Amino acid sequence: MKELQHLNKYFLKYKSHLLIGIVITVVARIFLLFTPRYVKQIFIVVEKALEGDIMQDAFKAELFEAILYIIGAAIVGGIFTFFMRQTIINVSRYIEFDLKNEVYEQYQKLSLNFYKKNRTGDLMNRITEDVGRVRMYVGPALMYSINTITLFVIVIIYMINASPKLTLYTILPLPILSVIIYKLSKEINKRSTIVQEYLSKLSTFTQESFSGISVIKAYGIEPQSSVNFKSLALESKEKQVSLAKVQAWFFPMMGLLIGTSNLLVIYMGGMQYINGEIESIGTIAEFIIYVNMLTWPVATVGWVTSIVQQAEASQKRINEFLKITPEIINTTSEPTKITGDIVFKHVSFTYDDTNIEALKGISFDIKSGETLAILGKTGSGKSTILDLIGRLYDINAGSITINNTEIDRHNLTNLRDSIGYVPQDAFLFSDSIKNNIKFGKKDATDDDVIRASKNAQVHKNIAKFKNGYDTVLGERGITLSGGQKQRVSIARAIIKSPKIFLFDDCLSAVDTETEEKILKNLDTISKGKTTIIVSHRVSSAKNADKIIVLEDGQIVQEGTHETLINVEGYYKHLYLKQLSENA
Repeated sequence: MKELQHLNKYFLKYKSHLLIGIVITVVARIFLLFTPRYVKQIFIVVEKALEGDIMQDAFKAELFEAILYIIGAAIVGGIFTFFMRQTIINVSRYIEFDLKNEVYEQYQKLSLNFYKKNRTGDLMNRITEDVGRVRMYVGPALMYSINTITLFVIVIIYMINASPKLTLYTILPLPILSVIIYKLSKEINKRSTIVQEYLSKLSTFTQESFSGISVIKAYGIEPQSSVNFKSLALESKEKQVSLAKVQAWFFPMMGLLIGTSNLLVIYMGGMQYINGEIESIGTIAEFIIYVNMLTWPVATVGWVTSIVQQAEASQKRINEFLKITPEIINTTSEPTKITGDIVFKHVSFTYDDTNIEALKGISFDIKSGETLAILGKTGSGKSTILDLIGRLYDINAGSITINNTEIDRHNLTNLRDSIGYVPQDAFLFSDSIKNNIKFGKKDATDDDVIRASKNAQVHKNIAKFKNGYDTVLGERGITLSGGQKQRVSIARAIIKSPKIFLFDDCLSAVDTETEEKILKNLDTISKGKTTIIVSHRVSSAKNADKIIVLEDGQIVQEGTHETLINVEGYYKHLYLKQLSENA
């Protein structure tokens, strides 16, 4: 139960609802317990009638009165039971909502390193399947536990008042039941953890398969993919069956022990009636009803125990992520001003997941309103610079300042709000094109969207779609071509009108003619804004105020286009190569 202590704060939050639910539960049980008492009364009246101790009219009146009480108690008890479910089950939905939001907020706080180390399918499984199992604990399990305890206490009191000796024989099997539950619960907890792990593996596999379906089809490996899925699904099924086999012991054991209790009531009650120790055979009928009333609550002990064990296993998996301290922390709540002066001083950075040293003591500066172009071979550290400016990672050594303030002293929200970032791998959401562009500025008008699209040279493409800007894209923007996705991403950055533009090789899928038009528009749009362009093309870099060339995480060339084409090195070689290719 240690892992489930995390939920205590939610129980306190909804304590008023829970207290009302408990009161309603107690009242509902009290009304339902009228039934066995009046059944006993009916037996007593019948016995008197058979012995001739009561007149026929009085017999009918008492019998009718007892039946009315039974019906009335059942109706009132049913109404209270309905409200019991409404209060307690509703609380479970509230807690499910809060817990999902807590997990999602934690996911958003965690750094990119976390997402590199954990698979999407597993993350999804924890916020869906695992939270769902926890909801069963805070809802049905809690409700039935309160119901069972309430009913058990009241029934035992009633039974002792009726016949202490018969009560003892009735509850005799219950200690045996407790031992069995304890043994089975430990095994269920272990197997539930394994089941959830395999569900995560299955979710991850299917998510990756659906996301990469185009690659699977292109390579014609559908049969192999199906075999792999079946293999994983078979393993998951075996773990589920293994868990089900243990859980399957509960209800047969309940039935056996409750049946034993019934036999003891009939036999021992009959003997006591014969010996004159109980006044009426109605007491036996009353006890049989009590025992059957306890059947479901006692049976739910096993079911509830199973739910609690599974919930604890799921909450443990959830807590593993909730306990992770975010690497990137907002160090100030005060808003900070950002205009775009950026200075790197002897910056070094190593990726934790691969231990690759991406940057090695690099230094450069860019003033507000200037444009910096970064070129270099694949893996030279170009994209890393942009990630560090957006503070997606924290540096290992050196310093990065923006407006003469250390980057980690800036308000993180202000910093990222001041940046328009277009990644190398353009990511679009499964939403309309309009909403994908407005993602950078939610209050943008339709005119703003069209203007940004025209500047990104994608308006004509969008206009040709049947639904235009309302066209809903497939997953990751699969509806669009590579070049169209890049240009929609550029429009998303433009519409934001940020202080800093970061373009990470975002024109690689665009033809040179369209590239020239976009760059010309960007030159106008970015006036007075700091712009950093990462590219493999000299055409994207030639008009920049400053150009740096990276190699193996170090700056090997630095200057303007005019100076670098006259110096032997990577930039001149790339320029001549691309010039001849274009020719």
